[in-house]
Amino acid sequence: MGLTKTEIFTQEQNELSTLLKAIAHPARIAILQQIISANACICGDLVEELGLAQATISQHLKELKNAGIIQGTIDGVKVCYCIEPKTWALLQKLFGDFMGSYSDPKDCC
Repeated sequence: MGLTKTEIFTQEQNELSTLLKAIAHPARIAILQQIISANACICGDLVEELGLAQATISQHLKELKNAGIIQGTIDGVKVCYCIEPKTWALLQKLFGDFMGSYSDPKDCC
């Protein structure tokens, strides 16, 4: 039986791809920016801040949580979300390594 597409790539390539795919939507970037700027857990303030429907926000939060980029805790009837520090550090490392691997050859193209 043949290899799946992900099996031909390194673990780092697959991890970075998964994380970048999870944040590759402007609403998710905005959600992450709100959580980061609050420097605390966010509990339901995102609808007012972003102007998106609750269902839309919930779907984006689900994608971010499934990727492990954010974590949620139940606070009464609300779920509070914050950045998952270990995954965030991994994303910073993998993306930083990737971006830092380029060196401008100066005389190319």
